[in-house]
Amino acid sequence: MTLLRGKAGAVTVSLIGFLIFVEFVSGILQGFYVPLIPDLVKYLGIRDADFNIFEGAQLLLSALVVPILAKLGDMYGHKKILLVATALTAGATWWLAFAGDFTTFLIAWSLQAFYVVWLPLEIALIFDKGRRSGRAASATRRAAGLLIVGLEAGAIAGALGGSRVFTAFGGPENLHSSMIPTLMVPAIAVSLVFFVILFGVPESESLPGRSLDWIGFSILTIGLLLITSGLTFLKFNDDQWWPWAIMAFGVLTFWPFVRFELRQKDPAIDIRVFRQPNMWPVQLTAFLVGISLLGAQAPLATYAGTDKEALGYGLGLGSGTISILIGLYLISMIIGALLFPLVSRWRTPRFALIVASFFVAIGYLLFLPFHLETWQVFLNMVIAGLGSGALVGALPAAAAAAAPRGQTGIASALTNTTKTIGGSFASSVFAIVLAIGAVQVAGSTAGSLFGYFLVWTICGVGALIAAVLLFFVPKLAFSDAVESETTGVTVP
Repeated sequence: MTLLRGKAGAVTVSLIGFLIFVEFVSGILQGFYVPLIPDLVKYLGIRDADFNIFEGAQLLLSALVVPILAKLGDMYGHKKILLVATALTAGATWWLAFAGDFTTFLIAWSLQAFYVVWLPLEIALIFDKGRRSGRAASATRRAAGLLIVGLEAGAIAGALGGSRVFTAFGGPENLHSSMIPTLMVPAIAVSLVFFVILFGVPESESLPGRSLDWIGFSILTIGLLLITSGLTFLKFNDDQWWPWAIMAFGVLTFWPFVRFELRQKDPAIDIRVFRQPNMWPVQLTAFLVGISLLGAQAPLATYAGTDKEALGYGLGLGSGTISILIGLYLISMIIGALLFPLVSRWRTPRFALIVASFFVAIGYLLFLPFHLETWQVFLNMVIAGLGSGALVGALPAAAAAAAPRGQTGIASALTNTTKTIGGSFASSVFAIVLAIGAVQVAGSTAGSLFGYFLVWTICGVGALIAAVLLFFVPKLAFSDAVESETTGVTVP
């Protein structure tokens, strides 16, 4: 079955194939290190809790650099910036393989965050190619679904392969001699990505006469830095007021940012575009869905591992069964990503986005009455995974379709930034919620059932609000018909 047009000026199957490989490696980066975390902690001589610092630093850097790189892609060509981001990621991943202490590992792990801009740049590049055929919106939706398939397949392969590669090189018995060659595997994969992009991906059309709004991006960076760092501090100082003050000050910086951007000829972020009814609900949806997509996974894993006999709740599952649960969730995300373009074609893209958001809401709200049996948790996760998988690729594609030419990269990238902020906020709040009611059992700590109820409620209600917000989007938004009106291309 031909999914994408193969004629000149359109999105080709070969282009999507190359980009699927890029996202497959992106998934490997996200999944490969997870089973190695206990061994990495011993290898670096740190505590388990210290690894959260690595994750927080990487999220912080990604939130700061993704908007700037995406804007540079809009200005100079998305392939060029994709190559730059890949080269930086490859360098950081190779450095990571030979980092043997906390500081160097932290720096290398943080710099690896440049891979986060891959997906927004790919979406923008695909949309640019499809724009010439008049089918940019629908082609991007189909391509985005396939990219998410590659991403989640890579995450599964990375999670399964990380521990096996480590064991093949000697495992924990030869910790220091086996860790370096193990960490070289993802570095080799990222290096291959650079050459795949260099020789297999065509360049998009850049717009001449553009300028980078350094003042605007500086204000934006300060605001994002304050918000994300405040969220990080909140995890370790949940009884203090000053992390909240830092975040509040970060939010307040957006007032002068908006005022300044409205006066610019070529702003960092075109506020006029982002307050249109086909854009702001998409960006807010990304924030709200990020709560469950990035913030709820750790609480779900700890709930699944909580001893049911000791506390009366939890599933008491071992690490192997929890891995199956996570794998099933990722597979459901793949199915959701593939179904989204089909539902969009059957009805409208807006209808598909609303349905996907409702799936996430239903999946998490079902935890409230149904959480005591393993099959119930599995079913809830599958329902939420179907909606999450659809939204991961659909939101940047929808933002690209709503943006004018020359702003597709920054529009799709900001869905990632808002999603990251939503996930960071949820992660910090959930850690506090579960810590308040924590119970000591057999030397380990488990969150209270009320804390888990609160986590599931926040996730479900957040997705429910996102579904309601999407009703404000015009009915035919993100469709080829609307795109043809803005480009002047006739769609047969």
